[in-house]
Parts: sequence; C-alpha cells; structure tokens
Amino acid sequence: MTTIDTSRAYWSAIIATAVGIFIVVTSEMMPIGLLTPISGAMGVSTGVAGLTMSAPGLVAAVAAPLLAMSVRGLDRRLLLAGLMALLVVSNLVAALSPSFTVMMAARVVTGVSIGGYWAFAASLAVRLVPPGSVGRATAMIAGGVSVASVLGVPTGTLIASMADWRWAFGVMALLALAVTVALLTLLPPLPAEGTVSLGGVWRDPGMRAVLIVIGVVVVGHFGAYTYVRPFLEQSGADISLTLLAYGLAGVAGNFAAGALAAKRPKQVIITLALLIAVATAALPLTSDPLLLVVLWGAAYGGVSVTSQLWMIKAGGGESGMAWVSSMFNATIAAGALVGGRIVDSVSLPAVLWFAAVMAVLSAAFAGTSGRSRTSGS
Repeated sequence: MTTIDTSRAYWSAIIATAVGIFIVVTSEMMPIGLLTPISGAMGVSTGVAGLTMSAPGLVAAVAAPLLAMSVRGLDRRLLLAGLMALLVVSNLVAALSPSFTVMMAARVVTGVSIGGYWAFAASLAVRLVPPGSVGRATAMIAGGVSVASVLGVPTGTLIASMADWRWAFGVMALLALAVTVALLTLLPPLPAEGTVSLGGVWRDPGMRAVLIVIGVVVVGHFGAYTYVRPFLEQSGADISLTLLAYGLAGVAGNFAAGALAAKRPKQVIITLALLIAVATAALPLTSDPLLLVVLWGAAYGGVSVTSQLWMIKAGGGESGMAWVSSMFNATIAAGALVGGRIVDSVSLPAVLWFAAVMAVLSAAFAGTSGRSRTSGS
C-alpha cells in the first residue's frame, strides 16, 4: 500500500481528487440549467436536448466496470489524470460543437470520464491516508458529489447568463485542465494493486448486499427527487429556498455520515434509509415541507459516502468501487424513468410513497444481508 508521508501532502492529494469529483459531477449535471439555450442553438426540442444530461450517466454505468477490467496494470495517478484530461477534451468539444450530433458525441466521452474517475477516485482514500483518517478522507472525496449537486446547475446557469451556454462548458474544460495538473503534481505514484474480480464482487454476499442496497434506495430516491419541484409547486413552498436547504443538508449529511460510518457502515446505511422513508412518506401529509425536505437531503447526502465505506470494509477494492459507480449511475436513470411512470399513471404523492417503500426495503435487506467472505463485514 502506498502512503503519503506527511499530513499536508496526503490531504492536498485528497483535496485535488475531491475537486476532480466536483468537476466531473458538475460537468454531468450542468445541462439541466442549460436545456433551453442548448435546444435553441442546436435546433432540437427541449426533450431531445435532455439527452445531454441522461446519456453521460448511462455511459458512465457501463464505463466504470469496463475500465476497471481493462486498465488493471496502469498507475492510478496517470489513470485519474488521463480521465480528467478526457473531460477537458469532451467539455471543449461540447463548447465548440457545431451540431447536436457532435454535442452528443462529446457527452458520451464525458460519460466515460465520469464512470472511470468516480470509480477509481472513490477507492483512493484507503491508499492515501492512515487507517484512522479513511472515513474523513472518503467523506471529503464523496463531498465533491454533494457540493456539485448543490452548486453544479447554478454554476452553469450563472456562467451562461453572464456570457453564453458554450462558455459554461469552456470554463469546465479550463477547471478540468487545472485539476489534471494538480493530480499529476500532488498524487504519488499509485501502482495497480491486486483486487477482487468484477464477477467476484457479485459472488461475495457482503459486497453484493452493498450493491443491491444502493440500487433499491437510489431508484426510490431519484424516482421521487426527479419530480420534487412539481410537488413543491403544488404545496406552495418557496422552491428555491427549499431546494437550497435540501442541498446544504446533503453536504452536511455527507460529512456526518462519513464520520459515523467509518466503523459501522451497515448500521449507518440502515439508519439513513429509514430516515429517507420517514421524510418521503410524511411529505404528502404536510403543508409545510421544508423540515422534511431538509431531513431527506441530510439522509440521502450520507448514502454515497456510507456505501463506499461499506464496500471498502467488505474488501471490494477498485472492482467494488467500479460497481458502486455503475450502480449509482444506472439507478439514477432508472429511478427517473420509474418515477415518471408513477407520476403519469398514479399521482405525485404516490411517487414519494414509492420512495419510502423502497427505502424501507433497502434497510430491511441491509439488516438481513450476509457477511463478506473477504473481510467478514
């Protein structure tokens, strides 16, 4: 195992990796706030322009395990820097794209960068910091996702309002270039280490449990969260304030869960799932949703870091993290699809109750899941 000797050095490396996660996730989510100008410039409908958001996530779900399988011998420092450089290229092409076809090609490449970077970055904490700091370091890396979820869309929208939507992608390209240099400078050589095979992750009962719990709770969460704005509009809530509170609670939940889950990740994920269930089940029954949305945000904000720490404790290594990345990206897309069907065929409150049921099921499965044959966790 490679360990950086000084405290300042290893935390600088962790921060650079976390900023990379922020850039990756911001690049993925940014089109949400740019769909109208993109559709106008490219001559496509808003619905078709939405593919710039959904396509990278689906590609990332496939890319994560494929990259884990195909780059086993490559130094992880060079791999992460290469994936970030790929994001530079994809964002630059998106900024300069003359047609929607070129734009979509760039977004597919973005998906490859997302899937690979998230998978390999998530497993770095255990190699970069002493054992007692793994929870905090993992929370910091995962915090890049939480912060991007709060700031990613507004950042793109702000840049577009000041200049043009193409500049939003251009700025992301410049930031990704800076992170590429930082990764090459701050990360030590990280030779590939032996890890569980991709198939071995699914054969191990403990590791398989992590992935199933992620799949169930994330499908439910995104089934509801995708349609939270229409629900808030019906309730008369201050949408901007409520969603900001949700995002800030998610950032806080990420770091709180990281501290608590370092030793007992399964117990923490059960608690988080039950809190999500309480919040989403009660939301249709209240006229003032702010506190419940904050609870929901704080609970879901801890899911990513806790599931990563659970996989680390189960002994999944890079292969396990590749499947964690893949499962998150696939079930985000699946959740939005299932949620849409429920909203169209039943009602908005029904999709919140769907999220509550899925959260309870995930907690129940986590509570009854077997131990990992690799680590006993």
